Amino acid sequence: MNAAGTLSITADRLLGRLRALGQIGRDSEGRLTRLAASEADKAGRDAVAGWMEAAGLEVVVDRIGNLFGLWRGGEAGLAPVMVGSHIDTVIDAGILDGCYGVLAGLEAVETLRDAGIVPPRSVVVAAFTNEEGVRYAPDMMGSLVYAGGLPVETALASVGTDGTVLGEELARIGYAGAQAPGFLTPHAYVELHIEQGPVLEREGLRIGAVENLQGISWQRVTIEGIANHAGTTPMAMRRDAGLAAARVVTFLRDRVARGNAPTVATVGCMSFAPNAINVIPSRAVFTVDLRDPDEARLREEEQALASWLKHLEAEEGVTISVERLARFAPVAFDQGIVGMVERAVSRRGLSARRMTSGAGHDAQMMARICPTAMIFVPSIDGISHNPRECTAEADLVAGANVLLDTLGQLSAASARC
Repeated sequence: MNAAGTLSITADRLLGRLRALGQIGRDSEGRLTRLAASEADKAGRDAVAGWMEAAGLEVVVDRIGNLFGLWRGGEAGLAPVMVGSHIDTVIDAGILDGCYGVLAGLEAVETLRDAGIVPPRSVVVAAFTNEEGVRYAPDMMGSLVYAGGLPVETALASVGTDGTVLGEELARIGYAGAQAPGFLTPHAYVELHIEQGPVLEREGLRIGAVENLQGISWQRVTIEGIANHAGTTPMAMRRDAGLAAARVVTFLRDRVARGNAPTVATVGCMSFAPNAINVIPSRAVFTVDLRDPDEARLREEEQALASWLKHLEAEEGVTISVERLARFAPVAFDQGIVGMVERAVSRRGLSARRMTSGAGHDAQMMARICPTAMIFVPSIDGISHNPRECTAEADLVAGANVLLDTLGQLSAASARC
């Protein structure tokens, strides 16, 4: 209890587990990499499942490998409240992304149990499979399958960047469960996460009440030109795939910079062939990541890119093809839960603002099947997907306490979103 009589989480337990999980999956150079369905992922799952069992939760795994800790409520027939995130990581990761939401959810449940509270609604702590999408595509796979957006058979047949098959790897590590994805339809889903951006820290705020999430458009662009000698081919006579690719990058940057909208555009991967210093590139392959919280604007940016590529194709004498990799519409979160988060923040005497998530999260998929919202805490210097990812311990505890309060309300029989 705090001075006002409100329940508070056990900070040392939460922070200790974050540090412990953050040591699982480190290589000989100390880099943390826990890719989906890898040996490191198995070790992380084993640790989390062990903590769930120790807390008195029933551990359940579904066919796509999603890991759940179920705390049964006092009234049968009421839909459960779900909290969670993921524990898989990018390559050379920090210790908080995803893991914080899972372990803070577990901590909130333990705090309620320790206080002798048995809520009418059951509570489920979820660790979704392959949120990052580093080894298998698409990202947010486990929650997407759970929400019915991707057939489980299709997901299990996914071939990884290392040639492995996801279903076979889940079986190998012992996390190919028997339950059908979506076996429980939640009353509500809440995800606590580090912001992974600079807004809260820049504004000196402790909590973000996330009210919506940007739409995401991923495409792979291939430009075919003609390889030729770098020294003997005049500039005006080249069909330079590399130059054309560079023009796409600058087009995107200039277009977004001229606009008065929160649109962001990123070329994150690029490769040339034959990739020789003295040969004009005959091929350029690169990705384009477009994001905007407004569907109409996102479609407008996609169309602008498509028009520019047609223009570029004619002007540079190249051939351009585009492959759609992923497309997720913007998500508006449940206003009732967002307001509940704000009231919890106010009762705790914390500072907050409503905000948009620029990153994709499992909550994006869960919003398809139940009322959903997110809670953010600041990221120091806005850094994530990086070993320097860090959030002040006081902020980690504050966010977990806001999650605790929100979970307590949602799991009450009278709670309505």
